[in-house]
Amino acid sequence: MQTKMQLRSPRAASCARTLRSRTQPKVMCRAFNSMESPYAEELKKTAAYIAQKGKGILASDESNATTGKRLQSVGVDNTEDNRRDWRELLYTAPGLGQYISGAIMFEETLYQKARDGRQFVDILLAQGIYPGIKVDTGLQMLPGDKGETTTQGLDNLADRCKAYRKQGAKFAKWRAVVKIGEAGCPSTTAILENAHGLARYAQICQENGLVPIVEPEVTLGPGDYSIEETAFWSERVYSHVMRLLNEYGVVLEGILLKPNMCLPGLDAPVASPQDVARVTVRTMMRSIPPAVPGIHFLSGGMSEEEATLNLQALNDEAPNAPWALTFSYGRALQATTLKTWAGKESNWTAAQDILVKLAKANSEAAAGKFKGPHPVPGGGRILQALRTGGAGK
Repeated sequence: MQTKMQLRSPRAASCARTLRSRTQPKVMCRAFNSMESPYAEELKKTAAYIAQKGKGILASDESNATTGKRLQSVGVDNTEDNRRDWRELLYTAPGLGQYISGAIMFEETLYQKARDGRQFVDILLAQGIYPGIKVDTGLQMLPGDKGETTTQGLDNLADRCKAYRKQGAKFAKWRAVVKIGEAGCPSTTAILENAHGLARYAQICQENGLVPIVEPEVTLGPGDYSIEETAFWSERVYSHVMRLLNEYGVVLEGILLKPNMCLPGLDAPVASPQDVARVTVRTMMRSIPPAVPGIHFLSGGMSEEEATLNLQALNDEAPNAPWALTFSYGRALQATTLKTWAGKESNWTAAQDILVKLAKANSEAAAGKFKGPHPVPGGGRILQALRTGGAGK
């Protein structure tokens, strides 16, 4: 007597095998390939340290050309010695490390020494401030007549990151600028080009042991556009950036974000800190994963007092935010400090004193504890001109 298997025709057996293959789960043989950097755990610890509650970043990475313009505004010549003296004043301010966890430096500054022969990186580390380095080489105009930009600096970036890490840098920064407020801006080309640049930079930094600060700046500019328009474009830009960071295998726990606050155009009425906070927090909640440890807002064209009050309002709005809501301020920490110093040795201590007071005010705001009064009350917004064509060495 023939068995059922013997009675089954070759065609029937083939159909049975096909049916089983379609209904039974497949066993995946391909091994999971982790894309994490060999420095991943170190990067996560560094990012968490910089993003600790109540501390922020001193952005002192202005190019030689930009620094020269600011020095000249107070009657100081743009020389290497004067640039070094200015940065020494900032980094040696007594007590600065109580409020600042990281300092972004320009390449020249990373290798400079103070008057007593100590490396700037060692002076910062002694205060508990991690040294960082600006690695982009400036903005370049995109084709067209809209004035949109992309950022240069990917060439030889891996080798430069290795050298910067050897010198003592623990993190890096790359600034991408997206223009809004004019017809046709921002273009899809500008958004995608800048998102790609930020993601590729972040990938290279992590591969070479530096925490990348990702700075997608929806820039404050002329126009009467509303705070809601800024929020719309910011959300779109940040979402594209985060998508590409994921696609490039960037470890989100090992980055820091440096975005703009959502502000109306310079020709529109100034928004209240509460409105800025409400719209900005909503934008971040919609677009930034909680894996990112710190959101370090740039001060942009805000006055020193406005930058502090808006930061306080952000922490009032979201006291239990999944990321630190803190600062990476340049002008908002340096403007009055520079005016106070004005290149005069006799003003050195007074200038350091105002710097520390400004850092303390923003540290308190980052912790949601600023009560005032502000050390530099008042002031107006400033239109910051975009420099293109290179790093301005």
